[in-house]
Amino acid sequence: MFTGIIEEIGRLKNFDGGRIEISCAKILDDMKIGDSISTNGICLTVTDFGEDFFAADVMPETLRRTSLAEIHGGGGVNLERALKIGDRLGGHIVSGHIDGVGKIIRVRPEGNAIFFDVAAENFLLRQIAAKGSVALDGISLTVVDATAENFSVSMIPHTREVTNFGGKRAGSLVNIETDVLAKYVDRLINFKAASQNLTRDFLIENGF
Repeated sequence: MFTGIIEEIGRLKNFDGGRIEISCAKILDDMKIGDSISTNGICLTVTDFGEDFFAADVMPETLRRTSLAEIHGGGGVNLERALKIGDRLGGHIVSGHIDGVGKIIRVRPEGNAIFFDVAAENFLLRQIAAKGSVALDGISLTVVDATAENFSVSMIPHTREVTNFGGKRAGSLVNIETDVLAKYVDRLINFKAASQNLTRDFLIENGF
């Protein structure tokens, strides 16, 4: 479990499709094999580490669901260690389980802030509400506005400086994790609607 408060920007050292190595420094403190590290919002399990890197295995499902395959050598990734019991919860509850990928369609300044407009698929937008929480590449952000086609977030200069969003432009892909409460509400509403036509096939399809 994470908070969406990024600790440092790591750099892609090596990635062969099944194993990823990330150069880093701060998060190596007290690191152990089996630790969970949020990497651009993706919960990865440490399988190896050294003086300036950690490594993790990446499943095909992770590649299908995220923008990880789009990162090239030296590319920056947002890193956060798992939440400790008793830590301050500065962002919101983030699981590190990516729901899908969005695309930044517009970057626009307003005063000292920068707005990012993000297009996403309907099933993701259904779980995103104005003034609610969303994690983009693992960053805890507040949704400014949400429509049927896209949503927007606003970012202060500090957040851009300490995350990989300093290099994000229109066309950049971002990993999206919607708020966990929104997932359950969406599931309950759609399950209730589906159960009105309850059939044996429906039960099998949904694991009953």
